[in-house]
Amino acid sequence: MEIAILLFDELTALDAVGPYEVLSRLPGASVSFVAAQPGPQRTENRMLALHADLALEQVVSPEIVVIPGGIGTRSLLADRQILDWIRRVHSTSLWTTSVCTGSLLLAAAGLLDGLEATGHWLAMDTLAALGAEPVSRRIVQQGKIITGAGVSAGIDMALRLAAKVAGPEWAQAIQLGIEYDPQPPFVGGSVGTAPPEIVELVRARANGLI
Repeated sequence: MEIAILLFDELTALDAVGPYEVLSRLPGASVSFVAAQPGPQRTENRMLALHADLALEQVVSPEIVVIPGGIGTRSLLADRQILDWIRRVHSTSLWTTSVCTGSLLLAAAGLLDGLEATGHWLAMDTLAALGAEPVSRRIVQQGKIITGAGVSAGIDMALRLAAKVAGPEWAQAIQLGIEYDPQPPFVGGSVGTAPPEIVELVRARANGLI
């Protein structure tokens, strides 16, 4: 099964690596990191680079497409090369997915018009402006499109997808294999559960981060 994960400058690392760790464990999986130009793509904090092995034109018909997020999505919302590639691979994919603000690129490509979708809570207004119907759920499926909320939701999204592709037992085996058993030290990992002062702190620090 061919799986393509889009990379670009200023992406969020976990948006790509979280799904990779899950989906690469599917039976027969072949994962490619793809970008407009092969080579290193710097994450949004500039401290880490993920390497794209293939150019967009080398990846024609993957069964699974993963679009991560990050502040770099903003400069791609009108990028014809990226959006054309997303539309092209979506036309033949079995599953087209996104994490965090990756849903903005799906929306900009016209794939979410009138559909429910999720993404990072700070980007919901932009998602709506691009034609989607934002919902505050961690995972949203509309047909063969699955969108995940912010950053860490990519692992949940990929496990949900693994169950659909290989069955729930295989997905549970992957979950155990990566020991994904979240026990966060604080209650407040969503805007609905976080104290108001923490929500405002994140808003204040958000410029250029998502």
